Amino acid sequence: MQLTLHIWRQKSPKHTGRMVQYTVAAVEHMSFLEMLDVLNEELTAKGEDPVAFDHDCREGICGACGFMINGIAHGPRRSTTVCQLHIRQFKDGDVLYLEPWRARAFPVIKDLVVDRSAFDRIIASGGFISAPTGCAPDGNAIPVPKKRADLAMDAAACIGCGACVAACPNASAALFTGAKISHLGLLPQGQPERYDRAIRMVVQVKREVFGSCSNIGECEAVCPKEISIDFIARMNRDYIVAKFKNRKNAPSS
Repeated sequence: MQLTLHIWRQKSPKHTGRMVQYTVAAVEHMSFLEMLDVLNEELTAKGEDPVAFDHDCREGICGACGFMINGIAHGPRRSTTVCQLHIRQFKDGDVLYLEPWRARAFPVIKDLVVDRSAFDRIIASGGFISAPTGCAPDGNAIPVPKKRADLAMDAAACIGCGACVAACPNASAALFTGAKISHLGLLPQGQPERYDRAIRMVVQVKREVFGSCSNIGECEAVCPKEISIDFIARMNRDYIVAKFKNRKNAPSS
């Protein structure tokens, strides 16, 4: 199978990028990243600079990989990271355009690699949960209703790949932040700092110059873990309650 690839090449953040065309022979059972490995071996053999792209586990778990394929985050197959995407999803002779995530908060480092450390700072702003020191408590010591436990697990499934930001016309990080706020806010262990955490994380999102959410839903459509936009609504509720609590507890002038 032969594919024509138009890949965004950018030497560094200071350089201007451009699309470069390549032709690669691939086997249908290859993963998409394995196909890029083949291309890079050919480029290296020619003495050319290989295409830089993020990857780690290659099992759809770590969230390291990700770029746009023909304008779709992670490519055409739903609920799939780019490392889980296989060449059999395409046809012989297909022309593919590969671009990095496009967002002001995700500056391009090189080629298809972007700096997603803004996500790390959002998580760090949430802080830790209050927990007594000593031995680890028994897993069943704090009863959690199954419905809430399931919701918390659904939110915790977020791998922080950044597809939601890349797909959103506003480059909003609302789905990512909503998931990270919700998976602790739904559990008893996350209650002491629940509302302060919501404020701190939402404020950090604004500092990182992500766009605002306008409920378009593209984030949910491309999320490889099928995170629901319901978590955005949950985040907004926690934020509003937190602001109300702060105003209520503020000293009177």
